[in-house]
Amino acid sequence: MSASQKMITALERASWVRKMFEEGAARKEKYGPENVFDFSLGNPNLDPPEKLKEIVGKLLLEDTPGRHGYMPNAGILNTRKAVAQYLRDLNHHSFGPEDIIMTVGAAGALNVLLKALLNPDDEVIVPKPYFMEYNFYIDNNGGVPMIVNTRTDFSLDIESIEKAIGPKTRVVLINNPNNPTGKLYSKTELDDLGKVLTRMSDKYGETIYLISDEPYSKILFNGSVCPSIFDAYRESILATSFSKDLSLAGERIGYIAMNPEISEKNTLIDLFSLCNRILGYVNAPALMQRAMPFLLNDKVDVGLYEKKRNLLSKGLREAGYDFVLPDGTFYLFPKSPIPDDVEFVHALQEENILTVPGSAFGGPGYFRIAYCVTDQTIHGALPGFARSIKKYR
Repeated sequence: MSASQKMITALERASWVRKMFEEGAARKEKYGPENVFDFSLGNPNLDPPEKLKEIVGKLLLEDTPGRHGYMPNAGILNTRKAVAQYLRDLNHHSFGPEDIIMTVGAAGALNVLLKALLNPDDEVIVPKPYFMEYNFYIDNNGGVPMIVNTRTDFSLDIESIEKAIGPKTRVVLINNPNNPTGKLYSKTELDDLGKVLTRMSDKYGETIYLISDEPYSKILFNGSVCPSIFDAYRESILATSFSKDLSLAGERIGYIAMNPEISEKNTLIDLFSLCNRILGYVNAPALMQRAMPFLLNDKVDVGLYEKKRNLLSKGLREAGYDFVLPDGTFYLFPKSPIPDDVEFVHALQEENILTVPGSAFGGPGYFRIAYCVTDQTIHGALPGFARSIKKYR
């Protein structure tokens, strides 16, 4: 075949979501959509805040010249000022617009960062389980993923991270709270990680950057708050989006925020802006950039996700599943009742329940349930979950 063999191999590695989509479509056609319980995709099912419609409507009626044209690659200045002010209030650091780059979602932010920071064969340490696309983002930009264990409750294993650091380590990439586990890393964990990275950067004479991917940072339960990486470590960078907390996944709007005290800041600003352009993003979507200053303190009703978590976890506990209750996100990551998580996911398919095996996230022996679905879907699936685990007892 004349297509890229590398990408053909990548397609095979990334096939689980595609397989679930195809399987779901076939089963919905055969059994009816109401009889298929699809927990495979992390696609928010709550509507964006009503306020969004009013804001976007007004913006569309404005006659400001050039409102749909090109802009600086870093983004609209007023939007970056608004994000900087929001972060100043949240983190008590002196952010300015020069510390902010508006991006095409968090995925765009991560690709910009890795493009700017990595030399060929530089290593990126990633705690597992992890978002399955990280391998591709790192490979896109010439890096090598170094996957490390977390503890049994999915908290950071600082010792494992420290042991994995070597002369080629350039980035530690975390996802807080985590997809697929829903685990929120604590302030203590981040502080300890920051101390390790400071010490190891000094040891090897090269800056090791901490990147925190935080699109779920507002989807937290029981009053939890996502701790600041900027308080934990000077060489820290935030990548985030409005995809989950405002249910705007399809609008592709996010941003990069650098620690205002980061080393070589002026060079990094220029690099991130350049990478935004040469990766083909050019700039984040103009309309969404202009809308975001009005929505920075808003979010969907997170209490509805918490109720879904409680409904699902109660039913699964009663059925005999073992899992760590997630602190946030809209994912549950139970243990498979058998070591072969792929086999168990296939067994759930026979009950018309679609999930994703933990192996896809570097977490074999588990499976992910995305409960950003209707309550009816959860209620309808619980008997099938119970029948499936019973088969293996």
